[in-house]
Amino acid sequence: MDIFSKYLAGIENPDHRDRTEGVLSWVARTFPHLEPHIKWNTPMFSDHGTFIIGFSTAKHHMSVSPEEVGIAHFADDIVQAGYSATKGLFRIAWNKQVNYDLLEKIIEFNIRDKAEYTTFWRD
Repeated sequence: MDIFSKYLAGIENPDHRDRTEGVLSWVARTFPHLEPHIKWNTPMFSDHGTFIIGFSTAKHHMSVSPEEVGIAHFADDIVQAGYSATKGLFRIAWNKQVNYDLLEKIIEFNIRDKAEYTTFWRD
């Protein structure tokens, strides 16, 4: 997880930093074959060179980016979890619980769905 240390050090609020570190650590533990990266100043994970999921932080929330296909596929689950979403990401407010079951489903979906991809992003 050293790859994320500079990004984490830049998060001023210690609670937000701890939560972000916890989520990134959880992904690394749960999916040890995924490769951690910092690209575009964003922590993300890839599988065989293709993007799986990315995270970023803002004043009021953590953003989770599984690409548009992931958002569309899990739109109802994202709403049920109480998260707001756009076409390409959903937001976990700092005062909301992280739904790890949902994260796991999204990551597993992207791993399966992108198993044959040879590019970083979906076409």
